[in-house]
Amino acid sequence: MSIRTERVAELIQRELGHIFQKELPRNGTLTTIVAVKITPDLSIARIYLSVLGAKELAQSMLGHIKKESKFFRKALASRIRNQFRQIPELEFYLDDVAEKAARIEELLKIANAQPKSTDSPMH
Repeated sequence: MSIRTERVAELIQRELGHIFQKELPRNGTLTTIVAVKITPDLSIARIYLSVLGAKELAQSMLGHIKKESKFFRKALASRIRNQFRQIPELEFYLDDVAEKAARIEELLKIANAQPKSTDSPMH
């Protein structure tokens, strides 16, 4: 990613975060923007979200955000219009890194809890 695309991604993440704080319902979830990746031509911004709460609530929140993506794009445009001629299309995805990390941690705990053999083929 170029320095320009990184700066644009950071700006979008910060401004969308402010918009989410004001506009998203607090139905037992906490929605955080984990990352924003933007195409080199600045036409599409892929926003990765972490939604803390039950998996069903996370899917529901993602559905709500996707449904309202035009609203979020318009709100974003009103906040950063003076910096860009064209506001990128917004695509939203659930970020499952935390879930995968928890699964790996769980597997490591199971592996470490199993008794180790004292017989070594090196002896």
